[in-house]
Order: sequence, then C-alpha cells, then structure tokens
Amino acid sequence: MADHIKKIAFIGNYLPRRCGIATFTTDICETFAALNPSVQVFAIPVTDIEEGYDYPDRVRFEIKEQDIDSYKAAADFLNLNNIDVVCLQHEFGIFGGDAGSYLLALLRQLKMPVVTTLHTVLLHPSARQRRVMDELLALSDYAVVMTQKAVDILQETHTAHLSKVRLIPHGIPDVSFIDPNFYKDQYGVEGKTTLLTFGLIAPHKGIEVVLRALPHVIKECPNTVYIVVGATHPHLIRHEGEAYRILLQRLCDELGISRNVIFHNRFVSPDELKELLVLADIYITPYLQEAQVTSGTLAYSFGMGNAVISTPYWHAAELLGGGKGVLVPFNDPEAMGQAVTRLIVNENERNAMRKNAYLLGRDMIWSNVTSKYASLFEESRMKRPPVSHKKIHMQPLDQQFPVLPDIKLDHLAKMTDSIGIFQHATFTVPNFSEGYCTDDNARALILVILLENLGIKILPKINDLACRYLGFVRYAWDDAAGRFRNFLTFQRNWVQEVPSEDCHGRALWAIGTCIGQSKNEGFAQMSVEFFEKALAPSAGFTSPRAWAFILLGIHEYLQRFHGDRLARSGLQTLGARLHDLYKAHCAADWQWFESSLTYCDAKLPHALIVSGHDLDNEEMLKAGLESLRWLVKVQTSPRGHFQPVGADGAYHRGGVKPLFDQQPIEAYATISACLEAYRVTKDRAWYAEASRAFQWFLGGNDLAIPLYDPVTGGCRDGLHVNRVNHNQGAESTLSFLLSLTEMTQMENVLESLKEPLEE
Repeated sequence: MADHIKKIAFIGNYLPRRCGIATFTTDICETFAALNPSVQVFAIPVTDIEEGYDYPDRVRFEIKEQDIDSYKAAADFLNLNNIDVVCLQHEFGIFGGDAGSYLLALLRQLKMPVVTTLHTVLLHPSARQRRVMDELLALSDYAVVMTQKAVDILQETHTAHLSKVRLIPHGIPDVSFIDPNFYKDQYGVEGKTTLLTFGLIAPHKGIEVVLRALPHVIKECPNTVYIVVGATHPHLIRHEGEAYRILLQRLCDELGISRNVIFHNRFVSPDELKELLVLADIYITPYLQEAQVTSGTLAYSFGMGNAVISTPYWHAAELLGGGKGVLVPFNDPEAMGQAVTRLIVNENERNAMRKNAYLLGRDMIWSNVTSKYASLFEESRMKRPPVSHKKIHMQPLDQQFPVLPDIKLDHLAKMTDSIGIFQHATFTVPNFSEGYCTDDNARALILVILLENLGIKILPKINDLACRYLGFVRYAWDDAAGRFRNFLTFQRNWVQEVPSEDCHGRALWAIGTCIGQSKNEGFAQMSVEFFEKALAPSAGFTSPRAWAFILLGIHEYLQRFHGDRLARSGLQTLGARLHDLYKAHCAADWQWFESSLTYCDAKLPHALIVSGHDLDNEEMLKAGLESLRWLVKVQTSPRGHFQPVGADGAYHRGGVKPLFDQQPIEAYATISACLEAYRVTKDRAWYAEASRAFQWFLGGNDLAIPLYDPVTGGCRDGLHVNRVNHNQGAESTLSFLLSLTEMTQMENVLESLKEPLEE
C-alpha cells in the first residue's frame, strides 16, 4: 500500500455526529489508518448544524451540508493536497441540494479515483434521485454495496455495469465469543433473559411492535427484560423533541410492562456497545418497511454472535435466511411474541444460532473488511492514470450563470418585531403608523421556508422569523367568518373591512408552502389544522388572482399529501376555472385571462402551469406557457430589458401600456413564473427570461438605477418616471428577497445537476 497510495480521504459523516453513517465512516477510516501507518489518512465530514461538531484531528476539512460552495472548496482541497483515492460514503439525506445533488459539484472536479459505498439503494427512486444516482455511479470508479439485493437493484434500476460494483459486507468490531451472563451484572440485569435493540430511536424502527409483543412473552417467561439502547434521532429531536420516546414510555405503562423495559437513552461508545451486544440473549430488529438494503445494527448484532429475530427487510432477509436467524412478518406483535418465546424456551436452538452467527461473522470484522477496501483502492489506482488534468470549459457570457448578490436579511429583520413584519417604511425605518398586513406576513413566511431549505443561517434564526410570520397568519384567521383578516394596527386591533379574496389566497399559498416544504413538523402540523378550513370558501371566490394564489398553495400542499382528494378536487375546480377564463378572453393579439393587465400578473400563468403539470393536463399547461410567453413579450422594452406594466393605471386591451410606477412585485411574479416554466419544460429561454427580469432589481431597467440596496439588503419601493422611490417597504423587500432566493435555488440545482443551458 505504501508504495502506491500515500494519501487517502474518507468523505461522509463522522463522530461525534450521531448517526450510523458517522459510525461507519469513523470505523473504516480509523481501521484503515491503523492497518496502514505509512498512509496519510484524511476525514472530510459533512456538517449539518451551524455550530458544528468537536471533530478529532483526523478531520482536515468540513463540508457545510447546505452550502454548495463548500463542496467546491472541498474538491479544491483534495486536488491541491494530491489525494490518491477518495472513499465516499453515500446516503441521499446527508448531502445538500435536491436528492443530495450538491455532492455532484464536488465529484465532478476531483482528479483522483473515487470508491463510493452506497448505504442506500432505492428500488423505486424519484426522477431526481435516479438522476443523482446515475451520475454518482458514472463519476465513481467503483461502487461498493453490502448485499446481493443492492447489486440486483443497481442492475435493474440504474443499469450499472457489474464490473464497477463490488459486494463487501458491513464491518463489525472484533470481539470474543463470550457467554451473555459475563456483562449482565454491570448493567443490573443479572439473572435475566435479555432482549436488545440498539440504534437511533425513530418511528420507522418498529420498537412499539416489540413492546406490544412483550405481555405474551412475559406471561410465558416472566424473567425477561427488553433493553432499547440509543438516543432519539437528532433530526427528530430538532423537530419534535422527545415526543416519540414519551409515546413509547406511555405504551409501556398501558401494557403493564414498565418493569420489564429499559430505555438506555444515550449514544453509546463502541466499547459500551460491545458489552451490550454480548449480554443480549436475543437481538431484535423490528423495522416496519422492506426497503432497507443495509442495516449496520443488524450487521453488528449478527456478526458478534447474537441470536437475531427480525422483520424481513432486504438486508435481514438475505443475512438471516436459511435458519441463520428468525424472520417474522412486519408489524405483527403476535408473531414477534411467539418467536421471542420460542428462542427463550429453546436454549439449545438459541445457542446454536449464536455460535453459527459468530463463525459466519468472522469475515465481517473491520480488519478484514478494510483489507478488501484497500485492495479496491489499489485497483482503482491501477485503472486510472496517476495524474489527470481537469479540462477547463470556457463559456460565452450568455451561457454563464448570472452573478447573484449574497442573501442579506438585515432589513427584513429590522422590519420585523415580535408580531410580524411591518407593511411600510419611511426610507429604511419601519413605519409603525401603517401597522401590519397578512399579505406581507404570508410572503415573509414563504420566504423563510425557502431560505430554510437553502440552508441560510442568520440571526435571528430562521425558525424565529418563521414562527412570527406563521403566528401572524394563524392569528389573521377569523374562525367565525371563515376568512383571513388583512390589516392589523400597531395597537394590535384588526381593521374592519370587507374580507379580501386576494389576501385569503396569499395566506393559503403560504400555509400550503409551510406544509409542503417546512422542515419544522410543528409548523406543518399547525398549518394542516386550518388549511382545509381556509380552502373551503375558495370555491365561491371571483378574483382570478385569488384563484392563482390558492392553486399555488394547493400545489405546495400536494408535494407532501399527493393523495388528498379534497385538495386535488380544489386544484381541478380552480384550475379549470382559470383555464376557462383564459379561453374566454384569449385572441391572437391578446393572449390573456382578462381584458386588462393590472398587478401581480404573472401569477395567473404561473398557477396554470403548475396546475396543468400536476393534473397532467396538456391543454392547461400549454395555455399557461402561451400566456406567460405573451406577457413576457409585453413586459420587454424596445431596448430588450424587463419593463413591467406600471402601477399608474391598468393596461387595457387596445390602450397604451403605463410605463411607470413600476413595482418590484411584478418582477418577482415574472421571475417565479419563468423559473417554474423552466422546471417544467427545460427550455433555456425561460431561465434567460427569469435572469433578465432579475436584472431589473440591479439596474437593468428604464432608468438604469438599482432598486436593490446592498447596504441594507432591502429593496426600494418602485421605479418612477425620473427616480426611484427610496422607501424600502415590506412588499418590495420581500419581492427582491424571494426573487434572489428562487434564483439562487435554481442556480444551485442547475450547477449541481449539470443541467445544460444550451438549446
């Protein structure tokens, strides 16, 4: 090894981050370093929290999960340090971008061979997951999987060439075959028959199935104790706290088994885990779903000599088949109880199973597994020349991504108090006398959810801002009237008014986005509670823009609850209504929904595009694209820059287009609609139109004056005939920040997925 490989880097999560990938990466990295002392071994972890982790010295470079530039910097670090081989640990959920696509931006720049371990292989990936996996396989010199099932899926689903795929089992610690009673007194379970489950606690693990089986087991074998080892999954803690663990504890009380259950609520050290696995008479993995191709906890327990009972998920079915363990149906407490009782009573069968598992597991100890990886690293070096020069692709300006400002939220924070965001500002100072409105707080809620998904970290925290904006929108709901109120004074009094359909639509759009995209389960649950109530009156609305906002809200809602028939019915009803409106007014010279253009115009075709796409209605989708194409043409100046219809008056069919008071909301609506058109059609022209409209904020307008203020992060309120309006109100600032966020999001997707900008 020393004659060939001098430096190697392992990319993946790393201890002390608490997850199975971190444990695997740390184990293989440290074992490799111990077996190859002459090789310089680097660890490159992916960090998912702002404060980071207290990594060991082995860690030389951190990748920030949601920062695409961090992935590119990692590639530069690896290339400049002349790393000979990269060993990548892949799981969709640990890398940033859609389906973990930011990783591809790193891999494309690497000069050295890449050996990728696939910890998840999906039989039915989404289109985005399939695309990411296909390119990941293309960029990897070898792909390592841990089961034959994974090999089969790679061939079926991704047509991976077998010459690139290697089957290497999951590694395990090397321990002696010891009687389970050896460690029991250390944990206070001496004289007990011990059942064990370990791993990060989460609902899909099926622990409640074992708990429901225990009354039967205890009745037959009262000296039985079930130990559940592991902390609650960190992602669950962030969004729900310990709600799931508390549910399990209550279930124990209800079943009368609390004396027979121990929750060892901690992320145990490797040494402690060895002792706990040794003391287990029976190990149980009661997972609820078949589609798990690798389980580190199963590999550990089996290879260290446990008698194992498991549900037949893919890894378990393969490893435990042929009597090497006991398989029981999914979510079947009765079958689980019978299997556990049988192994407790039949000690000879249990001990024979333990011994057989231990002997078969000798091939899985980390030193053996790492040696197989080392041979593969050598093989990858032999396949590829020692130095490969990266080609530099130079592109003309019209094929480059636009230079986007950094996302700066100073003015947004200044405009927000403990209630929500103020409507207006005098220059950059919030105007208290104008109070608040639901329209702006709904826009602000959509913004912070999009920022959260971009991984933007600010103070005050995104969650704090989202909490205020969602709280405002919820407070705006008038349960008695079944409508949203709009204007709230600084003295916290609602202004009495006729309910606004457009305001209602914007609020519904915001809560739909909260349900479909927010990572905070509490926010999503709160929004679900009144989404249906808010949707109910929409069938009677007459405002086309309200229909459009509601359709966008339903579209977002269906990203999470695709099978909701009520929401789909609303989508069909309002989508058809908007489509009929277009057909009633459309003519060769006026391809529009009404006889005039007024405000927030692009939201109408935007809503028709998403509705046509969601409903698989080609005619509706075509009408949305056709009307947006016409609007874009209307909004293009003779000099070729974006020129929205001014707010000085409506643009009536056959009349003269008002050129000024141009509003930021029109630029945002156009940008968002064009980006949606690009997502649906992959036609470069739509992305170019979005970029052109975005330049309006930066000076690509009639006066060549920027509306964006880079000092405050705010946006000026409009473009007049000879000047800009220097006030930086909520609608304008939110329009710019939403535009910038959506443009940044799209640029990240295009760059990470290498989507071509060419025609």
